[in-house]
Amino acid sequence: MLFSCGGGDSSSDEEVTNTAPTVPTLTLPANNQLCINNAVSFEWNLSTDAEKNPLTYQIQIATDNQFAQIVKTTEGSSTYQSFTLNKGVAYYWRVKATDSKNASSNYSATYSFYTEADAVANHTPFLPQIVQPELSSFVNTTTATLKWTASDVDTSDVLVYDVYFGTTSTPTTKVATNISTTSWTSTTLQAATSYYWKVVVKDNKGGETIGQVWSFKTN
Repeated sequence: MLFSCGGGDSSSDEEVTNTAPTVPTLTLPANNQLCINNAVSFEWNLSTDAEKNPLTYQIQIATDNQFAQIVKTTEGSSTYQSFTLNKGVAYYWRVKATDSKNASSNYSATYSFYTEADAVANHTPFLPQIVQPELSSFVNTTTATLKWTASDVDTSDVLVYDVYFGTTSTPTTKVATNISTTSWTSTTLQAATSYYWKVVVKDNKGGETIGQVWSFKTN
């Protein structure tokens, strides 16, 4: 009589899963910080990995908050990096973690900072950040409230905003001038139309920053 010595169909074995690491938390430089030295140190908290796989971190530093203009990027196992950057520039940075099995976390929150320029009395505001409508989203009504956030490393500066809005991809119609609130509402939207908008942030010392163009569509 013959007996099988096999362990059964290997396809029945449990599939091994791998979980992505947790998202890193940025610590230094703090958000909206003025760095008086252009040799800038970057630090973030360790991510954790459920399977305890070794982790590497990728840091990206850019001159725009959409990371289309990345000036520095590197990977390593440390939670610390240092770079010498240009003076008098607003920078944005973020970090993600990847384990040894190539599972990556989402990028961290984006932090901004400014490197001190030589003999500068005023710094321009940071780029505005979109709040709503979400970029390239759909709006179901004829009314939309545009919202954003903005900040300035010179915390005593007073910020005001110009809003440009329209149906062309480079909106030129100024619909609000020197408003102090970070929102503006349109009540005349047309159905099945793409809308584009941007915000210019101005401080009370003549500093001005032009934001990127955002868009949404109506159903």
